[in-house]
Amino acid sequence: MKAMKHVIVGTAGHIDHGKSALVQALTGTDPDRLKEEKERGITIDLGFAFLNEPGELALGFIDVPGHERFVKNMLAGVGGIDLVMLVVAADESVMPQTREHFEICRLLQIQQGIIVITKADLVESDLREVAAIEVRELVEGSFLEKAPLVFVSSKTGEGIDQLKQVLFQVAGEVKTRPSTGVFRLPVDRVFSMKGFGTVATGTLISGSVGLDEEVEILPRGITARVRGLHVHGQTVERAFAGQRTAVNLQGVEVAEVARGDTLAKPRALAASMMLDADLQVLRTSPMPIKDLARVHLHLGTAQVVARVRVLGGAGTIPAGERGWVQFRLEAPVVAAPGDRFIVRRYSPLDTIGGGRIQDAAPPKHAVSGLDVVDELRAMSAGSVESASLFVRQAEARGLGGVALSQRLGVDEETLGRVVESLVEKGYAFRISEDPLLLLSSPVAEEIAGRLVQILESFQKANPLRDGMPKGELREKAAGKAPVEIFEWILGRAVGAGEVQVTRDRVATSDHKIQLTPAEADARGFLTETYLEARCQPPTLAEMAARGKRDPKLVERIERLLLQEGTLVKVADGMIFHREVLKELKQALGREKAKGDRIDVAFFKQLAGVTRKHAIPLLEWLDRERVTRRVGKDRVVL
Repeated sequence: MKAMKHVIVGTAGHIDHGKSALVQALTGTDPDRLKEEKERGITIDLGFAFLNEPGELALGFIDVPGHERFVKNMLAGVGGIDLVMLVVAADESVMPQTREHFEICRLLQIQQGIIVITKADLVESDLREVAAIEVRELVEGSFLEKAPLVFVSSKTGEGIDQLKQVLFQVAGEVKTRPSTGVFRLPVDRVFSMKGFGTVATGTLISGSVGLDEEVEILPRGITARVRGLHVHGQTVERAFAGQRTAVNLQGVEVAEVARGDTLAKPRALAASMMLDADLQVLRTSPMPIKDLARVHLHLGTAQVVARVRVLGGAGTIPAGERGWVQFRLEAPVVAAPGDRFIVRRYSPLDTIGGGRIQDAAPPKHAVSGLDVVDELRAMSAGSVESASLFVRQAEARGLGGVALSQRLGVDEETLGRVVESLVEKGYAFRISEDPLLLLSSPVAEEIAGRLVQILESFQKANPLRDGMPKGELREKAAGKAPVEIFEWILGRAVGAGEVQVTRDRVATSDHKIQLTPAEADARGFLTETYLEARCQPPTLAEMAARGKRDPKLVERIERLLLQEGTLVKVADGMIFHREVLKELKQALGREKAKGDRIDVAFFKQLAGVTRKHAIPLLEWLDRERVTRRVGKDRVVL
């Protein structure tokens, strides 16, 4: 059985040109649902109605207000429209809000439409034709240039059946929105229903949602469960892109959801305080867009005040021209690359432009960044090139799979294809699979090169050290990189034969300690002295004086013996030869056969030391798990 196609039809036009009456004549439903709307006879907020062609097409109507004061409500509904009915009254013809609504539809790139001349019963045929000529002049060169034009009277019923036929015909040509992609529903209405609780409605613009699934309410970041779904007034188990959908939410109060919020798959999208966009300024705009101008940004069902940063150094986008901008928002919004938006003047509220979101979570840009403009031009929604840029912008931190999918605005399947292309084309390295972590190839190569340079400088300055401590190297070579990224880069360098790792120290693969004759002599002297001193070695200064060696040279050689493990530091100021400590452990092992409990006095006698050395040695043996302290005694393990 062929699935029913759903198309969203929106009205557009001046106040009191008969939009609501037309929807009621077509559907039998009065879209003016508010008491105030009934009393005043004008549409204040969005109204909704439905019309079905049995088994084939389901039309959902969004009736938008025409009064200038209510254009912001109109914008909350127009973003989900597939097909527009531009409504013009025969007795008044084209009026200011007719033009503004039409320009908004053009900016949002609505592709299909019908021109409807209403109130045809109020004028003679020649005035009807005048209205038709004027509206044709308005839409010349636009998506409505060749649109059907129908004369109707909602009062007498003239033309209504013809309009229905035209509606179904044009709606049949509308491209069906793909049900794949990330579930996203911008909320345009919220109310509470007795016995059900919170209900949020909107046009499902991508993906699908089913009963009992968890959804996230953004930008609030709270979750709820889908208790029920209605599409065009019918209960369904799953709703798909392109459908007017009412979602009964379990787990949230009606006050926790509002128009402008977005229902989405959890963690699939993220709210942002900045947006990069391609902005077209209307020819009829009363003002150019100047850098840091304050505007009202309308995106989906959301409205937010923003500052416009004009990129590329121009400083201004004149009327009738376009340019790249960064919106710096005063409140967070949810967007995805490719989303359309409208910009209105801060005061007075005139529509001045609109365009398309290019990056929904960009870094902060400098106003003169010409390179940023080049990058934005090269981007396209969900592309490998965009993903490569986002991974590169993450620098040494790398970019996780969730963050990348949110930035691209794509589902898991699409993300998988993008990641495979990134890796295959050499744009990025896959550091880990679960969770997914990507690192830009240029960034990885830069860190690897810096790592070798830092090691070479360190080895030149410290010729007697067998390597640089790993933690110090990570901080200097890749300070922002998480441990897993640094370890991956280090492992790759080891595999390429560029570096070597010994315990927690790193050196270049060709690094060897080269001792001068004086250093070799001092090394032999210190080794012999520590061996002979057993468990009571003299201080380093005493050794240098006794052997008539340079104290600084002796100190350098002691560090060398410590790092290679010949000497062991037991406590501050107490260093022993490893063979001495090995023999001490063996002696304790032999004593265990006689009895596994010893005290400090016994240990002093066994090791031939005073209490000064006995206590630090016993504590070291505890750490080595040779002994364990029990009260004042030790148990030999």
